[in-house]
Parts: sequence; C-alpha cells; structure tokens
Amino acid sequence: MITKPIALWLTGLPASGKTTIAKELTHLLAQEKIFCQILDSDEMRRRLTPNPTYSEAERDQFYRTLAYIAELLVSNGVPVIIAATGHKQHYRDAARAHIANFAEIYVKCSLATAMARDKKGIYQMAQEGKATAVPGLQVHYEAHASPEMTVDSEAQTNAKYARNIFNHLTQQGTMKLK
Repeated sequence: MITKPIALWLTGLPASGKTTIAKELTHLLAQEKIFCQILDSDEMRRRLTPNPTYSEAERDQFYRTLAYIAELLVSNGVPVIIAATGHKQHYRDAARAHIANFAEIYVKCSLATAMARDKKGIYQMAQEGKATAVPGLQVHYEAHASPEMTVDSEAQTNAKYARNIFNHLTQQGTMKLK
C-alpha cells in the first residue's frame, strides 16, 4: 500500500513508448496492491478536445486541465501516471508546482525510432502536410535537463522500464510504501 500518493509524468516524443510503459507500471503497481489512474493524453484529448486543432492555446489549456485533474486525484489519495508528450517544459513545471509529490520520467527515444513505431500515423500525416504541429518534427520538444529519471525506450523491455521506475522511486523516497 502506498503511503503518499504521487503523480508521475511520463514525457517524451509521440510514439516513444509512454503509454505502454504506463500500462506496464500500472500492472506492476497493482501486484504490489497499489492502484493508480493513468491519464493518457490520447484518451484525455478525445474527451477534452474531441476535434483538436493542436494550436498553442488549445495545448496550453489541455495541459493545464490534465495537470489539474492529476492534482485533484493525488489530493484525494489516488496515485496518477500521466502519459503525455507535454512538449514544453513549462507544462510539466506547472504540474510540479501544484502537485506536492511529483516526478518527471523522460522516455528517451530517437525520432527515427518513434517514427518507425508510430501506429497512429502522426508522423506520416506531418510528412504529408496533414498535421502541422507534431512535437519532435515540426514543433520543438523540450526535454528536462534533470528529470527524476530517464529511461531509454530503445534499450530494454517495457516491463524492465516499469520495474526500474518503481525501484528508483521507492529507493529515492519519492514513492513511500507501508
């Protein structure tokens, strides 16, 4: 059982493996009797901005809302895993400022690998001119200089990343267990 709820923000390029790692981590935590909520940006966007334009103003509002939902959940005792690109550091910094127990996990992945993994066709749409604001390709992705942890999603299995994140957070005291 967790004694202090946390918000983990898994950030990285689109198709870097954030959602897959979040799901693996959720399964691992459930085995430890820690139940959490994933806030996946694709799923949340379908509900919050069903016809997204990906404008800067829309993204600003989307990430503010995502962070607020995470803050509400954590303040009510629910651990949260945010799986969202959040390509601007100030999005993640704003969440950190409002959520007392917060950790940023950078899911490192080369653009070439992300493009090869892209099942949703985001990068292809960008190359065809059908999308104009894809982070890492047309819009700059701002990686944090010193996140709580970096995982290289090209180096190990998703289960191993989840275990590494869990071990790191418990060893660092970011996630305290009874």
